[in-house]
Amino acid sequence: MIITKDDREIELMTEAGRIVALVHEKLKEVIVPGITTNEIDQICDKIIREHGATPSFLHLYGFPNSVCTSINEVVVHGIPSNRKLKDGDIISVDVGACYKGYHGDSAWTYAVGNVSNETKRLMNVCEGALFAGLEQVKPGVRLSDISHAIEEYLTKNGCTTPRDYTGHGIGTNVHEDPAVPNYGAPGRGPKLKKGMCLAIEPMAHLGAKETVTLDDGWTVITKDHSLAAHYEHTIVITDDGYRILTKL
Repeated sequence: MIITKDDREIELMTEAGRIVALVHEKLKEVIVPGITTNEIDQICDKIIREHGATPSFLHLYGFPNSVCTSINEVVVHGIPSNRKLKDGDIISVDVGACYKGYHGDSAWTYAVGNVSNETKRLMNVCEGALFAGLEQVKPGVRLSDISHAIEEYLTKNGCTTPRDYTGHGIGTNVHEDPAVPNYGAPGRGPKLKKGMCLAIEPMAHLGAKETVTLDDGWTVITKDHSLAAHYEHTIVITDDGYRILTKL
């Protein structure tokens, strides 16, 4: 069941989203060669708590850390560790904050030092796919119109997207109905309504779409070890479009 949010709930989700955005602002500064993903996790946790929220992902389904840190071929759900980032790496950091019972969720991919032109292209294409999907959002539009726009943008630009991981509804739970795939035919699924809150999150691979989950039960990598990127915003559907909640 898709739950629409009232003005009070949207106000709380706006604050949750603002806290997530503050974390990403800090990440722009601190993600440099030599930092460990554990240090990134600790920085994110501290900012979230300093603003009266708690990390949405800590212990969610048993996840051991406050944020997901996914390096290079890792698509999603990378576990922070003592691994140091190197010049030329990319890292996707997925951040969630729960404020007074309501969640905000946003992932972004960061370049570590100097990255190749092909890596930059992947990042630009994945971010572009996010906004191609968002361009479809307004009341009355079918959910799969978002999915189709994302897939079309990725395909046109020579990237693939995994089939097992999707965007989602969000509110008092991190993951609510509906699932928002990053692929599919247009004109299907429920119609969007004012007050729906969605986390739209394309993932893009430079290689094939297939993925493998490592033995830790969390870390998802591209099967062919090609680079992956991940961009996500939480939005609320308004009278005539949408508003991004996870930006300043």
